[in-house]
Amino acid sequence: MDYEHASGVVADIAVRDWGARSAVGVPVTIESRLWGAIMVALTSERMPPPDVETRLAGFTELVGTAIANAEAIAEVTASRARIVGAADQTRRRIERDLHDGAQQRLVSLTLQLRQAQAVVPTGLGELNAQLDRAVATANGALDELGEIARGIHPAALTSGGLRPAVQALARRSLIPVRTDVRTDRRLPEPVEVSAYYVVAEALTNAAKHARASAASVRIELDGEALLVVVSDDGVGGAGVARGTGLVGLKDRVEALGGRMVIDSPDGAGTSLRVELPLTAGSDVSGR
Repeated sequence: MDYEHASGVVADIAVRDWGARSAVGVPVTIESRLWGAIMVALTSERMPPPDVETRLAGFTELVGTAIANAEAIAEVTASRARIVGAADQTRRRIERDLHDGAQQRLVSLTLQLRQAQAVVPTGLGELNAQLDRAVATANGALDELGEIARGIHPAALTSGGLRPAVQALARRSLIPVRTDVRTDRRLPEPVEVSAYYVVAEALTNAAKHARASAASVRIELDGEALLVVVSDDGVGGAGVARGTGLVGLKDRVEALGGRMVIDSPDGAGTSLRVELPLTAGSDVSGR
């Protein structure tokens, strides 16, 4: 394009700011959508080489492909985050339904059995023993249902946040666990839930697979991210490729735009470090 007799915004900028005498421009299109343009301007009176438009078109095609790939990756990441958020909300609703429904009915049944047992006449020892077994069965079912509900979505996390939920995990662990949770503020729900499951999975692996004798958990805010570090003194050798639930954790963390790093040399224990950005979690949080 020769700007000698051209007018308009582009011509004004090219002449005033660049001092261009001529230019070649090629549009950048992404899936038939005009995204922008790339322009080459010359300040001399010499005309551009005859093949410059062809070469520029090839370059803009590469640019368009790169932009389309970047947009596709961003869309996939956002979609994964929405899926994780929706799944967590569903688990929370199921846990609440279990607590308000089946668990309460089992509690009521246990109380009724105890009341029936209290009025059993003396001498009916066999009936009293049967009621004892029924009460024990109901209490066992109640405990089992509570464990299932905690696995679906921990009530302690919903009501109190990370500190009490992680402390509860430590108490239930098969090995001694030292916890250091350095934040009491409530965080976006997907971030809290993901941090909880990172700790839960890491402690389970430490006890069952790494044969560790002790573990530690450290959780703190690091700028605009939540840092979760779980370490043990087990046999090491852990990795995403070897399974043990780490693949699912990696998918969950990356869905929130986070990062997971495993340091697990053979015979030297395992350290799992996870960074969860707070801003990414707030986009899919129900709070």
